[in-house]
Amino acid sequence: MAGTENAILLLRLAAPLQSWGGPSRYNRRETRPQPTKSGVLGLLAAAEGRDREASIADLVGLQLGVRVDQPGTLLRDYHTFSDYRRLPLLSAKTNAKGQQTRTTPAKYTGVTQRFYLQDAVFVVALRGPQVFVEGLEEAVRHPVHPLALGRRSCPPTGPVSLGLRPDTGLEDALREVPWQAGRHRRRQVQDSTVSLEATVEDPAGDHLAVDVPDTYNLKTGTTFGRRAVRHLWVTVPTGRTQPPHQDAGAAGQSGHDPFALLGW
Repeated sequence: MAGTENAILLLRLAAPLQSWGGPSRYNRRETRPQPTKSGVLGLLAAAEGRDREASIADLVGLQLGVRVDQPGTLLRDYHTFSDYRRLPLLSAKTNAKGQQTRTTPAKYTGVTQRFYLQDAVFVVALRGPQVFVEGLEEAVRHPVHPLALGRRSCPPTGPVSLGLRPDTGLEDALREVPWQAGRHRRRQVQDSTVSLEATVEDPAGDHLAVDVPDTYNLKTGTTFGRRAVRHLWVTVPTGRTQPPHQDAGAAGQSGHDPFALLGW
């Protein structure tokens, strides 16, 4: 890779639970179906040991591509909470001193809902300056802080780094990575290839993703910017040999799986 200006860092994001937060706040926290740029950059910042107040301008400059190797299923975590002193819960209102007031009428029990992706697997490609990307790959292999997939309660399963690749387009990089799905998903696909949903950052893309963070500083809060993305399907080998008795022109042999997004 010597002499190239850019390089590609490939990551495998797999875990029993992942949660890639969207615009939801307060007591209902949803997840997006794919890793967000904010979440992926947060993982890299943790690996490097950056303080929350540190600049992330260099991380934001990375181009991101995501491939859905195993979409997983949606899990809702529903639970209640209350004050251990049996006092009324705090409201969103504040008094003249800036202190939160108690709920009126008094409310002693609250409800929260957290949404997760369970049993999902993603391949992430990050394109940027070679020296910078090489440093990120080293950090992911030897992280300063524990890595998490969207939330601290979601540690990754297995090694995260899939290594570095020479500079190429994000779409090409995602096509070259072997299928990373688990055993049960592999048993469901009988074809020699599988079509996987992917999203790549592209200035000419016809969709906008609002997930570009300006900071991770808890005191100031994060404002999310937009980026143009393009949605596509990439075909990768499954490792299976096409059964000789099946008709190659029959349904299911075209490489397009209409139920792939459902994990069927």
